[in-house]
Amino acid sequence: MSLYHSEPGKLIGLIGDEDTCVGFLLGGIGEINKKRERNFFVVNKNTTPSDIEECFRKFLKRTDMDIIMIAQNYADMIRHLIEIQTEPIPTILEIPSKQCPYESAKDSILNRARGMFCPDDNTLY
Repeated sequence: MSLYHSEPGKLIGLIGDEDTCVGFLLGGIGEINKKRERNFFVVNKNTTPSDIEECFRKFLKRTDMDIIMIAQNYADMIRHLIEIQTEPIPTILEIPSKQCPYESAKDSILNRARGMFCPDDNTLY
């Protein structure tokens, strides 16, 4: 088995605003484990960048998560952490939020992937 092979039963982590989290939770991704740890984090007006950073670090350490989805506007607040992630699992996906549309030029993971396929192309899409 490959080191990066996903195992059945792995979770998706989510960091987003209330509307985004509720939508995904209604879709069935919500989970609270035996330690009472959630696989989602609702960001509100009182949430600080350090709160988002702390949650992201916890999600990275969890062995039961294969994907971490984060609203791009919150990813911008912890961009320094996202850019240093080199492991393919957990995969970090930046998603749009109700307040902010998705901008592919900001997505560091997408830009890294583009660089693998088009190393001579320095343009951001």
